[in-house]
Amino acid sequence: MNFEVQNTVGSIVAKDLRFADVFKKNGIDFCCGGGATIEAACAGKNIDPKEILRQIEEMATTNSSALGIDFNTFPLDLLVDYIEKTHHRYIRENVPLIIQYVDKVASVHGDRHPELVEVRDLFHGCAVEITNHLAKEEEILFPYIKQLVEADLSGSEISMAPFGSVKNPIAMMIEEHEGEGARFEKISALTNNYTVPEDACMTYRVTFDKLKDFEEDLHNHVHLENNILFLRAAELESRLVK
Repeated sequence: MNFEVQNTVGSIVAKDLRFADVFKKNGIDFCCGGGATIEAACAGKNIDPKEILRQIEEMATTNSSALGIDFNTFPLDLLVDYIEKTHHRYIRENVPLIIQYVDKVASVHGDRHPELVEVRDLFHGCAVEITNHLAKEEEILFPYIKQLVEADLSGSEISMAPFGSVKNPIAMMIEEHEGEGARFEKISALTNNYTVPEDACMTYRVTFDKLKDFEEDLHNHVHLENNILFLRAAELESRLVK
């Protein structure tokens, strides 16, 4: 794979989700910040962009027989279903559990570790906002994307949606993604990247593990939408809607 420093971070991860590990290791945002070029992203971190390209090439060469899923090849309606059944389902299953955990550790350990109270409040905010976010995608944006796919397959005409161009709800979804990304940056910073203190009990450790897993799933989820689904949906609409 031949990538250049002017390739965007998101387009590289879109080729193979495993490349996200290179960006994670170097502290580069590949989901909400996926529109930045490698050169720009590295400039903000004082990293040599050629070193990032070297690491990507090394991963591609070393693991060439185990390439990740190429989500760019998914039909858009299949990608929508994948996101709902993988990431939306994950969120709905884990939010109630994590709320119980953050509530418990804040109650038991909050006196000695007051940052846990803030973590609890941040996650409660996430629970409300992200639940509303999923509903907007599933009830408004995703059905319209499927209508675009159906019109493309059948050769039928499709009218502009009541919300105007698909770019309008997409812009709202991206803004909300950025909000959740910022929220989890705070949680990660407050927990020292989910590092448990020496006096942590098992519940404390499980809580941090679940928060870390949730953030990782969120990054992959946002990447699929921002850097693949939304771009392709906008392109399809521009071709179909005159």
